[in-house]
Amino acid sequence: MNIVEHIMAGADRRTIAVICGEEEISYGRLFEMVDAAARRFETLRASRIGLRCPNGVQHIVQALAIVRAGKCLVPIADELCAREQEEVIRRTVTGAIVEADGAVREVVREGEPAFAEAALAALNPALIRFSSGTTARSKGVVISHETLLARIAAANRGLQIGPADRVVWMLPMAHHFAVSIMLYLLQGATTVVVTSHLAEDVLAAARARGGTVLYGAPFHHGLLGVEGSGLPWPTLRLAVSTAAALPVATARAFETRYHVPLSQGFGIIEAGLPILNLDAGREKPESIGKPLPDFAVDLRDGELFLRGPGLFDAYLDPWRPRAAVLEDGWFRTGDLGRVDSNGYLYLRGRSHSVINVAGLKCFPEEVEAVLCEHPEIRAARVSGRPHPRVGAVPVAELVAVDPSRPPSIASLVACCRAALARYKIPGDFRFVEAIPLTASGKIKRGDRT
Repeated sequence: MNIVEHIMAGADRRTIAVICGEEEISYGRLFEMVDAAARRFETLRASRIGLRCPNGVQHIVQALAIVRAGKCLVPIADELCAREQEEVIRRTVTGAIVEADGAVREVVREGEPAFAEAALAALNPALIRFSSGTTARSKGVVISHETLLARIAAANRGLQIGPADRVVWMLPMAHHFAVSIMLYLLQGATTVVVTSHLAEDVLAAARARGGTVLYGAPFHHGLLGVEGSGLPWPTLRLAVSTAAALPVATARAFETRYHVPLSQGFGIIEAGLPILNLDAGREKPESIGKPLPDFAVDLRDGELFLRGPGLFDAYLDPWRPRAAVLEDGWFRTGDLGRVDSNGYLYLRGRSHSVINVAGLKCFPEEVEAVLCEHPEIRAARVSGRPHPRVGAVPVAELVAVDPSRPPSIASLVACCRAALARYKIPGDFRFVEAIPLTASGKIKRGDRT
């Protein structure tokens, strides 16, 4: 089974599939572009092809073409620095890279993979996606064609997206393409790609194109909620907030401005979109809602477990198939939560310390490892500081090798810039005498991330 062939089989080729700026691409034209690109990829020896491309029509075309050609798509997010991108390529043993202009660069394979090629191929993989960090907890999530189709169907039993919908899109496709964009295409909807994050540009595009659904992060909703033109958005029927916790003030401001409550969702690469607040966004904006019809949830000592269709097929590195990860069929999310008397779920934080920066995830351990590469740093602890616009920003506490002569902030920033995406660079550096540790020697972490 190939999910792109499934999308092609059900589409009305006269309908507009993608709008980006002034460009309108019908489903028929989109599939012609995909087939032309896929023929190029079919000749490559590589079984895994990386895609390094910003949001836009070409990202959609090249991503679909890679999967259509029977290759496994490896998204390479453009916010990652060169070292992080090369780490993704190395750990997935990606054999070719497709650039934004369509150019293809073959990669020389070095060493043996940390996984069995035969075991990976047997899964019929469509996608391998690392979370925002390439080290620390990031394992590389393998998703097959069959799994993608199952999770798309399960998610849309809640979203109810159809051919009449026009989805206004701002999130990074490298992180969200395989479930969200593919869902819209499978349902015959139109994706309106907005490349600007300025609220006035988003609203102008949404009004001009008759946007019916908004899918974004609290960062985007916060900007839209204070947009000052007063112009209405009469066609909006559903606004979904994902990728980070939704502040109540953001939800209230958005609803006041557009008269549509934000529906906070719980999205996770291992499961798709299993939980969504579809009916209580106005009364309980801080809740992530209830599980969608195909899913079940369980709270065990406050930690959220999931069960349902479309769970990931394997972790790549180190290799762990789904059966070895699940606990009696349940996936342990690592999120702490509670449920109210009416069955609505609320997240209380993470069982680890991931920091959400404008919807992008920053792993403190990754930043700490880079800081400790600085020759004048003995130890580091990174945490999240609340930020009114982006949710949180990383900040660092550092122990200098020579406390009387600590390194300059400029040298620390330069060290981070060489190894980390810009959003992961701490916004503040503070020197301390020691980093507090647990009894087992691990860094003690607060609950502000």
